[in-house]
Amino acid sequence: MFKTRLLSGIVLVIIALLTIMSGGYVLLLTLLCVSLIGMRELYNAMGVHKSGMDLLELAGYLGAVLYYGTVFLGFEKYGMMGVIISFMMFMFVYVFTYPKFKAEQVMPAFFGVVYVAVMLSFIYLTRNLPDGKFLVWLIFLCSWGCDTCAYCVGMLIGRHKMAPILSPKKSVEGGVGGVAGAALLGAIYAAATGGKIAEYALICAVGALISMVGDLAASAIKRNQGIKDYGKLIPGHGGILDRFDSVIFTAPAIYFLAKLVLGI
Repeated sequence: MFKTRLLSGIVLVIIALLTIMSGGYVLLLTLLCVSLIGMRELYNAMGVHKSGMDLLELAGYLGAVLYYGTVFLGFEKYGMMGVIISFMMFMFVYVFTYPKFKAEQVMPAFFGVVYVAVMLSFIYLTRNLPDGKFLVWLIFLCSWGCDTCAYCVGMLIGRHKMAPILSPKKSVEGGVGGVAGAALLGAIYAAATGGKIAEYALICAVGALISMVGDLAASAIKRNQGIKDYGKLIPGHGGILDRFDSVIFTAPAIYFLAKLVLGI
């Protein structure tokens, strides 16, 4: 299992390096594909997808494609329009097929567009910021760095449970270690790339805090739906959402923190 997990992790890192370094169309289309796969996993988990693709599920995928189109045209001008049109598409399906779909099916379907497609698009948006070719890596640095540091510190000195019912293995000490570790990694990364050390450390520390919320949120959804993993696409890791659960939250956080803290 460890070997499989390691090899899968290496492949993921290589894909991330190639697509993020390329940026532009390559990154945007990659994120769209990842979003569609992640939405399918979420729809499976939440009962939106059952047998075959229906109009509600199709509206979700079309909404994601439409949103990414508006992001390409200009997020500041058209991004919110893409989200609103996506929501209206769900309402059209809901009212004109009534009573085929219940409100409790429509809401998770729209949630999937926002939770997966919109949130992940901020990787592309961060990449397009001034110095984005450096800033975009903070998303993964504070997310996966926090996770690794939190695990190590928790194993060594973890005593107090952070969320005893939701995630019994996570500790307060591990959380503190994760935030501190992410801040340290941010400072080291800034020193290596000529960035602002204090600002990068602060961005990574706050991003690490938010990444833990993302991790726990994904766990909460899975527990509510009675599943262990979202999928089996990535051997040893589960599905797309199992690997990117914290990145989903850190991507928009780093985007807005970079603009706020660095004054971009």
